[in-house]
Amino acid sequence: MNEKEMLAMYEKAGALLNGHFILSSGRHSARYLQSALVLMDLENATALATELIRHVDASDYDMVVAPAIGGLVIGQEVARLLNKPFIFTERKEGEMQLRRGFTIPDDARFLVVEDVITTGGSVRECMLVIREHGGLPVKVLAVVDRAPGSDDRFDVPYATALSLDVETFAADSCPLCSAAELPAIKPGSRGAA
Repeated sequence: MNEKEMLAMYEKAGALLNGHFILSSGRHSARYLQSALVLMDLENATALATELIRHVDASDYDMVVAPAIGGLVIGQEVARLLNKPFIFTERKEGEMQLRRGFTIPDDARFLVVEDVITTGGSVRECMLVIREHGGLPVKVLAVVDRAPGSDDRFDVPYATALSLDVETFAADSCPLCSAAELPAIKPGSRGAA
């Protein structure tokens, strides 16, 4: 599957949105990718996970982890295809944590999986939690990279299936806010604004 076919998958699912959006990073954008709409179709989830695992050798990892909520479906599907245990981190009171009784064996090597990366903040928080619990993040995979060319986001190698250069703005200098034509909404995992 090539990038054009993957983008068509997002468009067909109504998951490529135009408007005025607040991203989980706090930045603003005129375009938003709602991966949940694509991944609700299990064939799409398997197809995208298959594209992602082309970038890895299963023997390099002991477990797969994803930051909740965006990375849950694709993370679990990657883990299923690699036949590896899957866990996730989640925010409680604004702080990324390991919960639900998950434990990490000392020095377990992790593949970190996310649906969409812009700044990479959620992934870095997830990696920090894994390290605090004795695990070793080894590589990051994401379905979509919204800021291709930002090679310094992670201290481990990363790969994506689809690169989509989407301009984002700091909240205090957003031209969409200045125009005030469309209200800013938060369509992602943190709810509407």
